[in-house]
Amino acid sequence: MNSHWIEIDLAALRHNCRALQQLLGAGTRMLAVVKSDAYGHGMVPVARVLHEQGVRAFGVAEVHEGVMLRQAGISGGIVVFLGAGKEALPDVAHHGLQPVVFDRGQLEAISAFACSVNTRIGVHLKVDTGMGRLGILPADVAGFVSLLREKKGIYLAGVMSHSPLADVADTTTCEEQNRLFGGTLQRAGLEGSGLAAAHIANSAVMLRYPAMHWDMVRPGISLYGCLAGNDAWAAQTRLKPVMSFKSRIIQVKEVPAGTGVSYGHTFVTSRPSRLAVLPIGYNDGYLRVLSNRAEVLVRGQRAAQRGRVCMNVTMIDVTDIDGACPGDEVTLMGIQHGRQISAEEVAGWMNTINYEVLCLFGNSNPRLYQAEKE
Repeated sequence: MNSHWIEIDLAALRHNCRALQQLLGAGTRMLAVVKSDAYGHGMVPVARVLHEQGVRAFGVAEVHEGVMLRQAGISGGIVVFLGAGKEALPDVAHHGLQPVVFDRGQLEAISAFACSVNTRIGVHLKVDTGMGRLGILPADVAGFVSLLREKKGIYLAGVMSHSPLADVADTTTCEEQNRLFGGTLQRAGLEGSGLAAAHIANSAVMLRYPAMHWDMVRPGISLYGCLAGNDAWAAQTRLKPVMSFKSRIIQVKEVPAGTGVSYGHTFVTSRPSRLAVLPIGYNDGYLRVLSNRAEVLVRGQRAAQRGRVCMNVTMIDVTDIDGACPGDEVTLMGIQHGRQISAEEVAGWMNTINYEVLCLFGNSNPRLYQAEKE
């Protein structure tokens, strides 16, 4: 029996995929973002479920992730967001991956290698329309596309961009970014060409701006049942959380008022209390910043975390939870008896975002997959 584990609800993943697919027009495809081990959910099991649901395009960060998908039998397009260095091009060609390009030197390297092995490699051109990360500037796109078309062994499979402000209240910047993207495609002779897929929509854009769906959308956080923003639009589609984080109580003891708890005695009991110990700590992704902030679920009731989170253990107050005892299941994130501690709530305690919570918990703990739960 594991002392702590991540549960991945594959039925919830299927539900979310279907719910998002229903938002798409006939001409728009879904590129499911499964990079970083599917945000801690497990890239291969997640991709298999999504493939069963008809998804035929996947987004990964690095070439080795794409190779893993191919070795697991995943067909369809696999876009490598961080591109591919010269050393990775044999894998790109052999497994039919599509690296993102954002530098002329990449075109030279890909073309030279593809010609040397008598193949063609599809690429997605990254345009920086305001994100300030990877990508070429809109003014350079037409020239870049012309150069690409001159190169043998390489073809343009897609043109993409990314929005940094899709979830903020003011819609002006995001809409202007989309107009810039469209104008850039038009000037490069790509808009409506059908030769390359245009895509700019992450989860937030997909849910909030239907006019920005273009040929393809790239949902990530929404597939995993988490909110892509803080406003009402983010919850308009009924999604189910896919990941839960669970543990078990290993000790319960009664202590008098005035008892200090954990390092530094940052919490001191104000009444006679029952404290429970969990075999969870910052080594497991349950960070020290959660100390005296977090809550968990025990027997369907909330229990406050007390004292500093340690490397391998943390303490909770179960004084008001009748019968709490060693062996009881504890939900640190997820749903228990109809009550929920969401990734967004945990993120608030950690002063971060739900994306980081999923990656941190999911990639730090053993995962159990629940296939039949609806």
